[in-house]
Amino acid sequence: MADRSLRGIRLGAQSLQSEEGVVFHERAQHTYTCTSCGRDTTLTFAADAEVPEAWECRTCGAEALRQIGDGTTATVDHSGDKTPRSHWDMLLERRSLPELEELLEERLAYVRSRRGAAEGPADKLTA
Repeated sequence: MADRSLRGIRLGAQSLQSEEGVVFHERAQHTYTCTSCGRDTTLTFAADAEVPEAWECRTCGAEALRQIGDGTTATVDHSGDKTPRSHWDMLLERRSLPELEELLEERLAYVRSRRGAAEGPADKLTA
């Protein structure tokens, strides 16, 4: 049985495929400088790829701008960007503050009526 065992390379450790005849696509390296921490990050893109002007910094998550030439960075126009809206902003688009106060009072009255006449621990604290 020992003479039938598989001998050779480790499974999964090395590829049996060679790189003969493989032509790699042309690549270009671009450097991005973080606007917050100043760290430089070099990324490799395909030579014909559309390279973004901004990238997220790997260290702090701030915006890193692509370096063009010697020391100059690209400018990114943020005028068309939308500001994120919170849940409160969206709620205020549908209701006014007096309407919200009225709804709050209705819900509080409903919760108090469900609780009944028995005093709970929260009522003892406020009394």
